[in-house]
Amino acid sequence: MIIKRPSDIRPSEITDEAIYLDRRRFLQAAGFAALGAAAAVSPPARAASEASQPKIQGLVQSTLSIDEDPNSWEDITTYNNFYEFGTDKSDPHRKARDFQPRPWEVSVSGECDRPGTLSYADFVAPHTPEERIYRLRCVEAWSMVIPWVGIPMGDALKRFEPNSRAKYVTFKTLLDPKQMPGQRWPVLDWPYVEGLRIDEAMHPLAIFGIGVYGRELPNQNGAPLRIVVPWKYGFKSIKSIVSIEFTEKQPLSSWEKAAPSEYGFYANVNPEVDHPRWSQASERLIGKGIFAPRRPTEMFNGYADQVAQLYQGMDLTRNY
Repeated sequence: MIIKRPSDIRPSEITDEAIYLDRRRFLQAAGFAALGAAAAVSPPARAASEASQPKIQGLVQSTLSIDEDPNSWEDITTYNNFYEFGTDKSDPHRKARDFQPRPWEVSVSGECDRPGTLSYADFVAPHTPEERIYRLRCVEAWSMVIPWVGIPMGDALKRFEPNSRAKYVTFKTLLDPKQMPGQRWPVLDWPYVEGLRIDEAMHPLAIFGIGVYGRELPNQNGAPLRIVVPWKYGFKSIKSIVSIEFTEKQPLSSWEKAAPSEYGFYANVNPEVDHPRWSQASERLIGKGIFAPRRPTEMFNGYADQVAQLYQGMDLTRNY
């Protein structure tokens, strides 16, 4: 088997959304319901259906939510980028079903006065008043509207009292090739690493995601804990986090390390800056059908009013 670097993988080698959706429609035309179409890929007894995911109690709607209708549970949980489980969009929901997200602990270290740990209970406890449902638009080269459940990242990070030298926050994903079969191949230099500037991490729109549609995160969506940064491309929103570190120097993120000419540290959604191999001026809407027109990509994914001030004076072509 030839293992390719991410920079060598052509878009034609990745399952196209139209092919994927055509396959689903073929199954539906043959008499399968929506759940049956998913079951044709994953055995029904082991599929992560909405009803199988525990509900999260004590939720309130965030004032930061947008008005657009959300994508369906099926859209959100069967069309995923999570290379730890494979590079095809259908790999995560098929290959992550045996992943064990409990027990879970996140170490917090670096430039802070109170290093420590976060457990999953710190995020899902019903008494936690910061829990919110955020209906946010998320974009890669395709986009969805997802009703995330989460808490503001800044609220959690402030507990550890980052000091004046803390300019960045670095996140790492679990490294466990036994549970995460995609990590058995050198698609990236594992574990997955991402980072944010600390003012980005403290922005109210940046959240620690713990659920979707009022239920705990399915494995394929980054269980048990991920970040969601909706004004950036999806690869910034690292999943299954086990480590957080406050640093003085800008971290080298996984995709930036693998293909620096294609994936910059900031990854802000910017229709005026194309990926070297494709245009980013428009986006494909998942769940709207294979013939639905693409729509123009909005600056900062439509969140310019909230986040543009973070980048005043910066050249967003160079800081891509």
